[in-house]
Amino acid sequence: MRTLIKSATILTMDDTIGDLAQADLLVDGDRIVDIRPGLDAADAEIVDGRGRIVIPGLVNAHMHTWQTALRGFSANWTLPEYFRRMHAGLATVFRPEDIHIGTLMGALNQINCGTTTLVDWCHNNPTPAHSDSAVAALKESGIRAAFFHGSPKPEAAPGQPHFSEVPHPRHEVELFLAGALSNRSDRVTLGLAILGPHYSTMDVAIHDFELAREFDLIASMHQGGGPAKTPGGWARLIAAGLVGPGINIVHGNDLPDDLLRQLVDLGVSFSVTPENEMNQGHGYPITGRLLKLGSRPSLGVDLESVLPGDMFNVGRIALSMQRALDNAESRQATGAIPAATTITTREALRWITIEGARMLGLESSIGSLTPGKKADLVVINATDLNLWPVHDPVSTVLMQSSITNIEAVMIDGIWRKRGGRLLAENLDHKKNELERSGMRIVSEIERQEKAA
Repeated sequence: MRTLIKSATILTMDDTIGDLAQADLLVDGDRIVDIRPGLDAADAEIVDGRGRIVIPGLVNAHMHTWQTALRGFSANWTLPEYFRRMHAGLATVFRPEDIHIGTLMGALNQINCGTTTLVDWCHNNPTPAHSDSAVAALKESGIRAAFFHGSPKPEAAPGQPHFSEVPHPRHEVELFLAGALSNRSDRVTLGLAILGPHYSTMDVAIHDFELAREFDLIASMHQGGGPAKTPGGWARLIAAGLVGPGINIVHGNDLPDDLLRQLVDLGVSFSVTPENEMNQGHGYPITGRLLKLGSRPSLGVDLESVLPGDMFNVGRIALSMQRALDNAESRQATGAIPAATTITTREALRWITIEGARMLGLESSIGSLTPGKKADLVVINATDLNLWPVHDPVSTVLMQSSITNIEAVMIDGIWRKRGGRLLAENLDHKKNELERSGMRIVSEIERQEKAA
């Protein structure tokens, strides 16, 4: 199957190609094969790109997709409330079918919003059946996904160890690599959502880092949100030679400057979730601190139980927040606003495209519109009332676009959204199933709380 998009504005996010004002893009199978003006392909489906902006598919580098059925439910919670009421409460009554429908509908919404690659950080999987349900849902959705296999965090029952004392389950990792996620070139792949030194004992942290290295998997972990379980843990992991590329830190707001610099120098990647970090009390996102160290963040939604799943929104908030901090710093230092903006819209668009790909080690396959890469792309209707006229396509995309403007989404050369409509079957039935799941989860917890 060949597809030729004609006469579009193409933002490749490839520095060697740049932006093309009136150009064509040819897809053959699951790959981009050519981008330039005046392309011909008689056997291809022709897509009229006039008045359209084509961009790489967005990369959501961190989301707990299992919470989709609880949209907005925890919007007024601080982080301690979230830990208590979500992980020690609502999460404990999820069945495998709840994980499936939440993950499926969360992934479909990501496609609808222009995300083609999702890092699904699944840390509510008390049984292998819960994990299997999440993976099956990701495959069903059609999205490109990294399933980051985590572990639940309930209150410890009498006689049972605290979750911080439980090593990541090796057997489940082996099962995935021998079965459902055995092919690393497939659309859905495996990573580890480990506790890390902030949320585990030292012995568990070392075990989990070594497990990830043994199987050559990305090890992603939350960092922040109260006192560390293992103070000084990072220093010990670094001394053991366990910290480097393939280690991903989510949040990181409380990392001291010297340690942050050391982690950047070692090749650690960082995923920032700016809106939720500011909402729940993590602190200011570390976007600007990373930039000063020569590093760039990837960005994620984090929690649809708190906020929307739109990555354009995430990019805007990350940019606006850091500009505000930079402006305030300038005014305090000099008494004046900076003469020019400290961060451009193109830089922020990188965070939700190529930098997300880089975090996953997939920058040679996705994240930009480059011949030879996977055909993951988004078509934006720039003639829509809220976007027209277009003076700067990059700024139009980042600062003004929303789900309303996303006309089409392609993943692996297959249209997953077309004509402004998500191409998924039985959506109304799935929506009803999602609603029933959310209502049952909430009512079950309310029943338990009344009985206690």
